[in-house]
Amino acid sequence: MKRVWRHGGLFGLVLALGLPDITHAQPAASNRAHVAWALPTDIGAADWSETIGQGGVLEPVLFGRRKRRRAAICGDPDLQGEPVGAVSGHIQGCGATDAVRVRSVSGVALSQQSVMTCETAAALKDWVENGVQPAFRKDVVGLRVAAHYACRTRNNRPGARLSEHGRAKAIDISGFILKGGEVVTVLDGWKSRKTRKRLEKAWRAACGPFGTVLGPRSDRYHLDHFHLDTARHRGGPYCR
Repeated sequence: MKRVWRHGGLFGLVLALGLPDITHAQPAASNRAHVAWALPTDIGAADWSETIGQGGVLEPVLFGRRKRRRAAICGDPDLQGEPVGAVSGHIQGCGATDAVRVRSVSGVALSQQSVMTCETAAALKDWVENGVQPAFRKDVVGLRVAAHYACRTRNNRPGARLSEHGRAKAIDISGFILKGGEVVTVLDGWKSRKTRKRLEKAWRAACGPFGTVLGPRSDRYHLDHFHLDTARHRGGPYCR
C-alpha cells in the first residue's frame, strides 16, 4: 500500500484501489456511478490513505462531510448550526438582521445552542482555535455557555445601557469541558493553582478577536464567567 502511494495523486489512488485508469479514459456508463462514489474530488490523500489503510468503508466519511456542509453556517464548515435570520426584542436597539444559532465551533460543542451574529461566531472560532485549545493543550471538547442573545440592559440593571447580548454580539462562557470529562469552571478554576494559569491564558487570548473581554478581575458581575463581545472601542479592545 505504501509503495503504491509513491506514485502520488489520482494515478496512485487508481492503482491502490484496482480501478481502471480513469485519468486517460472515461468509464462505461454503467460504471460511472461507482467510480464517482469511489473517487470524490474533495477528499485528500491523507483521508484516503487513513480510510483505505484501516480497511474502512468510505461511505461514512463522505456522509459525514456532506452533513457538515449542510449544517455549516456563515459560509464556514467549522461553524455548525442553523440560520435564524432577523431577531428582535422589547427594548429599542435590540436584535440583529442575520443571526445564526451555533451548535459547535471547530469541533467544540456548546452546552446550549447560542444565537449570535456571524461576526461573533467567527470571533468565537478564532478564540477557540488560537486561544482556548492552546491554553488547555488541545484538550477542550465543550464550552459551557452561561448566556448568549438576550434583549436586556448591561448586567440586567434598570436604566443601564443596552447590553451587547441584546445585539446578538455577545456570549458568556462559564466553563470548559475536557476530553476526560473534567469541567474547569471560571468560578472555581480561577482560584485553583492547577487551572488558573490556563484560564488566564484563555482569557488574555480572547482580547483581540473580541472587542470586550470581562472576567473575574473586572467586577462582581463576572466572577463566574468570561463575557465576550464584538463591540468595537475607539481605544482598541477593552479587556478586564
